[in-house]
Amino acid sequence: MSRSRYVFPVPGSALISAWREGYTLGKLKRDIMAGLTIGVVAVPLSMALAIATGVPPQHGLYTAIVAGAVIALTGGSRFNISGPTAAFVVILFPIVASHGLGGLLIATLMAGAILVALGLSRLGSLIQYVPYPVILGFTAGIGVVIALLQLPDFLGLSGVELGDSTLHNLMLIGQALPRLSPAEISVGLITLATLIIWPRLNTPIPAPLVGLAMGTLTAALLMMTGVEVDTIASRFSWEFEGQTGGGIPPFAPGFTAPWHFPGADGTPLEINFTLIQSLLGPALAIALLAAIESLLCATVADGLTRTRHDPNAELIGQGLGNMVVPFFGGITATAALARTATNIKSGACSPVAAVVHSLVVLLAVVALAGVLGYVPMAALAALLFIIAWNMSEARHFVHTLKSAPASDVTVLVICFALTVIFDMVIAVAVGIGLAAALFIRRMAQLTHTQRLAAPDVGENFPPEVALYKISGPLFFGAAEKAIATLRVIDHSIRIVVLDMRDVSSLDTTGMVALDSLRQELGEQDVGVIFVGLPPRMALKIKRAGIKREAGKLAVVSNLAHAEHMARRWLGWRNSSEVTAGN
Repeated sequence: MSRSRYVFPVPGSALISAWREGYTLGKLKRDIMAGLTIGVVAVPLSMALAIATGVPPQHGLYTAIVAGAVIALTGGSRFNISGPTAAFVVILFPIVASHGLGGLLIATLMAGAILVALGLSRLGSLIQYVPYPVILGFTAGIGVVIALLQLPDFLGLSGVELGDSTLHNLMLIGQALPRLSPAEISVGLITLATLIIWPRLNTPIPAPLVGLAMGTLTAALLMMTGVEVDTIASRFSWEFEGQTGGGIPPFAPGFTAPWHFPGADGTPLEINFTLIQSLLGPALAIALLAAIESLLCATVADGLTRTRHDPNAELIGQGLGNMVVPFFGGITATAALARTATNIKSGACSPVAAVVHSLVVLLAVVALAGVLGYVPMAALAALLFIIAWNMSEARHFVHTLKSAPASDVTVLVICFALTVIFDMVIAVAVGIGLAAALFIRRMAQLTHTQRLAAPDVGENFPPEVALYKISGPLFFGAAEKAIATLRVIDHSIRIVVLDMRDVSSLDTTGMVALDSLRQELGEQDVGVIFVGLPPRMALKIKRAGIKREAGKLAVVSNLAHAEHMARRWLGWRNSSEVTAGN
């Protein structure tokens, strides 16, 4: 028997395959145009998502610049656009609150290493085993949490310091409602209305750009009348080599070790075992979500373009991007579905489009940092409302509630509630565990044992022989139920024939149950004949110590052979009894 050889995943397989197919000047032009479009969209989204995470906006831009390019060049999907995404907000926000920006960057570095390990272990295909109700439940829950976190900025509620508890955050927002700002609400509503209406006009100008421009213009008019409006420049400040300013620093990201960034107390972190241990859980959660979102995004991209991605290379690319980006001040990155879909619709042909998108964001940081500082916080909150709504997939959520089986609805609702009330890690763990338990229950219901009469099988078994048929997988969830029926037999039965041709699988629990049955029937001087076991299952029970023994245990291929052997065993026993009587 030949052993399957390990095939090493090739980083950058998407770029390599695009080049091998023939990369022409026409394709380069299409990639440049697509990259320009996505870059314009990515600038406001990257800032908004960084702020939602709890860090200054430039760190989101650095993520799109560095991770976006590294992942594109080393990943396995031609069309994925990577950067900060909304799905991570509910995971990253608590990390920033507990460990500061430095802790988030170290957790991102650790998650990147985990992703590389997953890719090298060729575990990219495991994404298909995450049930759809689990994914829909936690993504809808994430959408609700993101929208909740934007309420203070949208309503102009100053002094509200949100934490990682949804219920506590709701209480804080409710207590601050008397301080809401009509000016901030006006900016937010105008931005929100523009973001909703503009896509219906079918213009090539991205809605986020127009929406933030309208919000910024509204804020400027209000400030001209003496009304204060919170902006990026008024909220955030920077200091670099003796220079200071408000908003976003007009410099390209520079190399800085992640542990040199401040922790929750504002001082640089000290790397020790306690810190690594406390960040291991969040890093695993980041890696899990990054793998799920990136591979789902790549699968959707394949459906839109009729191409195929390399899931293991994509995991390696995502891992390398998240290992590199913390050294340039970038936060966690993964593939973004909306940006990827826009990339495809804009005519992209290869990962070059993602690299161009990163260069556009870099140009915006260097040349337009001052302009970006005028963007109001309420306008960014409105943009995140739209992102949260799109992410929640409300229509699919409601449709699933109405049409899915009760077990799937249970998983969906539990995942949604746990994500909103607690966090995504608990929701996914419980959701997958519950879905697995329900699946085991369904599979166990498919396994059953029934006694057959001779006319039903076309064979003429003696009356001392009992024929049973076992159907379905004989595994830990169903083995005991299937074997229990066989433990109750008539005293006149001398041989039990088990037709196992419809047993699709057999695990250790099933083998132990069969061995226990054999021993119990052997103590009653009842022989057992297994019929129709595939060679692999016959080898399994042999290795488990269930071996052939004349007159007690046999393994045959068909019922005719079983009938012949049963008659021969009965003849031996009758002869032995006659001899013993004489």
